[in-house]
Amino acid sequence: MDSDEVGLKFMYAILDVVLLNVAIAIVFSLSPVFTQMNLHDIGLLYLHGNISELIAYSLYSKRNYYFRDRFVNRVKYLSYRMIIFVIALLILAQIFLHKPTPYLFLLKYTALFYAIKLVAFYLIYEIYKYRRKKGLSVHRVLILGLNRTGVILGDLIKNNPELGLNLVGFISENHDIKKCDKKILGSYDDLERLTDELNIDMIFVTLPKYYDTNLTRELLALCNKIGVRVRYVPVNQAWFKARVKNTEAVGSFMMFNPQEIPLDRLTYRAGKRLFDIGFSLLVVILLFSWLFPLIALIIKLESKGPVFFIQRRTGINNKTFYCLKFRTMRTNLDADTRQATKDDDRITKVGKLLRKTNIDELPQFLNVLKGDMSVVGPRPHMLKHTKQYSALIEHYKVRHFVKPGITGWAQVNGYRGLTDELWKMEKRVQFDMEYLEGWTFIWDLRIIMSTLFSKSIYKNAG
Repeated sequence: MDSDEVGLKFMYAILDVVLLNVAIAIVFSLSPVFTQMNLHDIGLLYLHGNISELIAYSLYSKRNYYFRDRFVNRVKYLSYRMIIFVIALLILAQIFLHKPTPYLFLLKYTALFYAIKLVAFYLIYEIYKYRRKKGLSVHRVLILGLNRTGVILGDLIKNNPELGLNLVGFISENHDIKKCDKKILGSYDDLERLTDELNIDMIFVTLPKYYDTNLTRELLALCNKIGVRVRYVPVNQAWFKARVKNTEAVGSFMMFNPQEIPLDRLTYRAGKRLFDIGFSLLVVILLFSWLFPLIALIIKLESKGPVFFIQRRTGINNKTFYCLKFRTMRTNLDADTRQATKDDDRITKVGKLLRKTNIDELPQFLNVLKGDMSVVGPRPHMLKHTKQYSALIEHYKVRHFVKPGITGWAQVNGYRGLTDELWKMEKRVQFDMEYLEGWTFIWDLRIIMSTLFSKSIYKNAG
């Protein structure tokens, strides 16, 4: 599988082309030559500029330079590629454009294109940096190994908050860096305890000792049990880059992901996120907007309490979020610890209908728009269940490697509702694991269609 960087470069290539065409359009609109040209010549100028940009991007698309280093370096790389763009522009002008060549026009939109790119990427950089500093979408990480590679990686993470990594400390028994001031939290034996106490969701392994087959198997089994992502960072980077194709990167460090799943790819995640936003907006505008006042009124008329039931649940990377539902029960003190059962006396009359038709889940489209959930994914469980079942079911926490969903593969196969027996939760986890390991966009569409039209989705509802 390709690195995230492939998807990143593709998306920014698209953005570059969009910014270029905006610059050309602006210069055209302000230029008197525009009114004197026919559509063929205008199209030719657009084609000439776009081909030149694609050539420049193909020849100089430096890995990692958008999110991996300081903005001053990005300006340097953007400037290098702009020089290549200008050279391609001038060469292709002799081939594509009619004489006399409109050099002044080309100069104007090139200068505007460069200025727009600097502004756009500076804003992206600052927004991204701000989100990371505020702890939004940030991985809390440990580095397993306090060798030279670990120290350099730690300094890189510490000095670049835009990477989205918060280094909590190091795990090491012996280290070869004398007089080291790094924060050593414990040894390998403390790993499970530390990840739980410090809310760790990613571990970087920098010691060759742990590349041993048995130790690797042991480490991965532990990390899958506690729901932590692992990345191996080889000491010999040059050897690794030359021989391993399926890699990821943090700064200049190449690494290997031994727990790789389809949604680790940036392009897949971005596509899924765009679909989530579009689909959820349609539901909110076309359905939720008029149905919400009606349901809210009925809920308030039948029983005292809020319209929404808000509960903390476990989301991606074991982080908690507030999950929204229409309230279907009378207010009670057991809501966060006791599952609803058949003929539960806490459920109101309107609540039974809402649960039976899944309408009580509609507010979760707001969770999707916020980014806490996806339309399709493993269902989020209350915190009590996360703690309870992670101790009983192997790989239970692996389901938290992706965002939870409003509906999921387990639900359309009838595994929803009460989990009064362990085997029921085991079947849920089994279906969730199948989904994680084999995800495709078409599969998401199938699950959505089954949710809407299959009778099995209503099994065990209520």
